[in-house]
Amino acid sequence: MSIQAQFDKAVAIVGSLPKDGPVQPTQDDQLAFYANFKQGNVGDYTNGKAPGMFDFVGKAKYNAWKALEGTSKEDAQKKYVELLREMLSRSDDEESKKNLAELEGE
Repeated sequence: MSIQAQFDKAVAIVGSLPKDGPVQPTQDDQLAFYANFKQGNVGDYTNGKAPGMFDFVGKAKYNAWKALEGTSKEDAQKKYVELLREMLSRSDDEESKKNLAELEGE
């Protein structure tokens, strides 16, 4: 399976995780997914200036994405997939095992 196909599958899995399900990404996980998603799709941040100092969520997202500046889209996509693999492998529930197998192309 190509990295683009794995990335697309990983994005679909992350988007389908239930809010109250057994797999709960931490805030750090969420920021890492966001930053690698943006870098993997868009590349380096080019939206002009940073969010204002009172936009705490926007600033955290900006800082996470900006930290990946210079990372290739392919490397960011690989990291996104790797982050999901790590998160799913920490859980023992059947849905996580199914998603992990799906991500591996099994």
